[in-house]
Amino acid sequence: MNTGYGFELQEDGTMVAEITYQKQGGVLIADHTFVSEELRGQKIAEQLLEELAGYARENGYKIVPQCSYVQTMFKRHDKYADVWKREM
Repeated sequence: MNTGYGFELQEDGTMVAEITYQKQGGVLIADHTFVSEELRGQKIAEQLLEELAGYARENGYKIVPQCSYVQTMFKRHDKYADVWKREM
């Protein structure tokens, strides 16, 4: 259970996808990504990660990719290099 912050997608008032993070000073720790089975394969998680990366860029944060999805995306795509905090 996350008590931090995040971005989510809702359908009919129900959360169907989310990416969550914790704030620690100037760092966002991306700790969880979820997409419902019905929406998997539609790049919903990537869209949520783009929201998080955009938020980090606009507000001067770096992201620590703690969840496996964000770790994988950061390793695969150079477009996240500017927001990737590689060491805490």
